[in-house]
Amino acid sequence: MERQKLKFPKGFLWGAATSSYQIEGDNSNSDWWEWEQKGKTKEKSGEACDYWNKFESDHEIAQSLNCNAFRISLEWSRIEPEEGKFSYEVIEHYRSLLKDLRNKNMKTVVTFWHWVSPIWFQNKYGFHKRESVEIFTRYGKIVVDELGDLIDIVVTINEPMMPLSFGFLIGKFPPGKINPFAYKKASKNLAEAHKKIYTYSKEKNKNIPVGVTLLYNFFEPNNKNNPLDRLIISFCKRFWNESFANSIVGFMDYVGLDYYFHNKVSILGRRNENKKTVDIMGWEIYPEGIYESLKELEKLYDLPIYIMENGLPDARDKFRADFIKDHVAYVHQAIKEGVDVRGYFYWSLLDNYEWLLGYEPRFGLVEIDYKTMERKIRPSAWEYAKICKNNELEV
Repeated sequence: MERQKLKFPKGFLWGAATSSYQIEGDNSNSDWWEWEQKGKTKEKSGEACDYWNKFESDHEIAQSLNCNAFRISLEWSRIEPEEGKFSYEVIEHYRSLLKDLRNKNMKTVVTFWHWVSPIWFQNKYGFHKRESVEIFTRYGKIVVDELGDLIDIVVTINEPMMPLSFGFLIGKFPPGKINPFAYKKASKNLAEAHKKIYTYSKEKNKNIPVGVTLLYNFFEPNNKNNPLDRLIISFCKRFWNESFANSIVGFMDYVGLDYYFHNKVSILGRRNENKKTVDIMGWEIYPEGIYESLKELEKLYDLPIYIMENGLPDARDKFRADFIKDHVAYVHQAIKEGVDVRGYFYWSLLDNYEWLLGYEPRFGLVEIDYKTMERKIRPSAWEYAKICKNNELEV
């Protein structure tokens, strides 16, 4: 059978994504740290992957995998440890980190808020309080002023629907509320803060792309002929996939897509086909869903799209190489059909702290021994490295 090469557009970004709280370690001034101490998570994050001290060698690994871009997040609780008091020592640390990525010829994609807030903010305010707009915007402006010259793409907020729904409707994330009114206020305030940071960023540098990432699920009805199934799908899409993005239309230069899930839904509940599942989370591998999601997003917003996260927890590294190739092939199909996709970031470079589930899920291209902090590049990472190097997928 003849091998075919799927070539990607010139300048396409190939990278890996990370989040500060999940890899830096010792973020003890944050609401999530406090959440862990209350026993709300499977285990405590502790020193995580010690990326705070090992970022240079971790960037060398990403460079060895031919990544031309790298996604990080900043820890608000480190940058503003007390209300209104900013740590320029911490800001300088992040400057060194971003400079290191630039020196290694990787574009910098920087998330301002990846779900974690300072303890003082959560205790005194929280996003359901009106004052949160001004407070979060002030933090965002400091980041733009102090680090903006080293940022290639701004992500103001990562997957807003996760902290909003889990924090204000389900109560599993900080601040642990089950209150639809608080949810609505928090959603509105977060959207308004994004708009203000967007506007300020564009005033400082009109060329910098600013947006958010969406945890975008591909929903389809279990029975396409059942009007109730179609109705529930319509609700799921509008609520989960579209509601936050719709509230910031006109204040996005791109859409960030985080794709993990295919949800086949009926009026009786979620019914995934589960053709192939992996590891602890039992997630279905459904690469067609990334193509469908890209097509939907193009139709909805007509903006450039970056796939900011796509990955799976695969401790034995049994499925990861095929997972990446299959998803990338569907990304190519979408591009071929005219969707303006500009980058793909695998989640994650490193095994990391997976929030409520602790350290058991293993998403990394790189395996971490949490006792010794030794890094070990998995075989699948070298398969991804070939794609990154050649800007093409051989199928």
